[in-house]
Amino acid sequence: MVALSDPLNIFAIDDISISTGLDVKVFIAPKNDIKKFVQINYSSEEVSKAAEELLKEALESKSITLDVEELDDVKNAPVVKMIEQLFRNSVEMRASDIHIEPYEKEIRIRYRIDGELTTINTLGIESLAPLVTRIKILAGLNIAEKRLPQDGRIITKVGNTEVDLRVSILPIVNGEKIVIRILNRDNYKVSKEKLGLSKENLKKLENIIASPNGIVLVTGPTGSGKSTTLYTILSELNSNNVNIVTIEDPVEYTLSGVNQVNVNTKAGLTFANGLRSILRQDPDIVMIGEVRDEETAQIAIKAAITGHLVLSTLHTNDSPSSITRLVDMGVEPYLVATSISGIIAQRLVKKICPNCKEEYIASDYEKMIFNGKDNEHLKLYRGKGCGHCNNTGYIGRIGIYEIMEITREHRDIINKTRDSNILKDISIKHGMTTLAQECKRLVLEGVTTIEELATITLLKDI
Repeated sequence: MVALSDPLNIFAIDDISISTGLDVKVFIAPKNDIKKFVQINYSSEEVSKAAEELLKEALESKSITLDVEELDDVKNAPVVKMIEQLFRNSVEMRASDIHIEPYEKEIRIRYRIDGELTTINTLGIESLAPLVTRIKILAGLNIAEKRLPQDGRIITKVGNTEVDLRVSILPIVNGEKIVIRILNRDNYKVSKEKLGLSKENLKKLENIIASPNGIVLVTGPTGSGKSTTLYTILSELNSNNVNIVTIEDPVEYTLSGVNQVNVNTKAGLTFANGLRSILRQDPDIVMIGEVRDEETAQIAIKAAITGHLVLSTLHTNDSPSSITRLVDMGVEPYLVATSISGIIAQRLVKKICPNCKEEYIASDYEKMIFNGKDNEHLKLYRGKGCGHCNNTGYIGRIGIYEIMEITREHRDIINKTRDSNILKDISIKHGMTTLAQECKRLVLEGVTTIEELATITLLKDI
């Protein structure tokens, strides 16, 4: 039995019959469904096949320490094919990271997809040396150095997509562990309307970035989409009559018309001294990849007070906590109050797979979470799992946002207290919707699930 999108393709049917020596019974299936099935069920097999070839070569060799020039030149070597397959599969499966982890007897390969690590394959430990060597060559790293961590970069094409790969190598007890961050440049080409903001939050964002000066902070944990939001804002502000300069660690996506600087701590180029130089470049808008210390914070605030629009990020749980963090860094409250224009806290939550989405009546506990609604027959949604979503019930992610516009009342309170709970109450009074409230809205709309709401906040605190 064979599934074909074109049941009248007699050439394909004949080829299959001749190759297998069997009679072929044809079933019709959508082309996209067939491609998805192949991706899910055969991608790891392709990696395994390449790994078997690599293992065979390693075992037949007297030594698995490979000749660098030979490995770099022989395009059909098993290790080359295997790594190309890993890169291609990771992009096709929408992974954000590849983890290659050596253990005593095997290597585990995992992809981070929609925020969660998934095991893709396991290889024999004999494959580790050629695998690490090849990746080091591609990333321009020292193949002889096995005692110290190394960081590098690979730019490659997967199909028609240019992909930027950031390589981190860490020596562990069983060898060198590799994590490769996948920066798909297409992911940063997002308009502000496509970020997933509600109409109210979109209006707030437009108000905040329309200010000619002040600091706009984007906050959230690693992997919450802060870079995408910053690049979207920069694209919105980019025009021929403004000078935009950024300092980033690293530059994740190059924007035409924007002057972008890479931090280089080994050469002495840090956020702080890089920012000082940028302010001598007559900028209108400055983007700082992250405010990491008091020195950077003080320079950023000085820039905002002297007429520049400054964009940056912080690692805090919500918008009001960012004020507390800056004060804890050593910035005077009156400077924070004067300089901050707005704060955007964000998270990414998984979206229900539209192919297997189903409706159900909420449990009593779930109804309690939505207290105040007409919830006797409250209907919620979930994905039951299918081939499209690899039986997870989810496919893709969407951003949720908490936008705090700084008002005169905020500035008065910041000068008196750094209590984030008081700032939160004032912000809600002025129309801020919290991350939990935004996620609840998406749950009711059938975009995500109540389980994803639990990843944002403790349900008992809602």
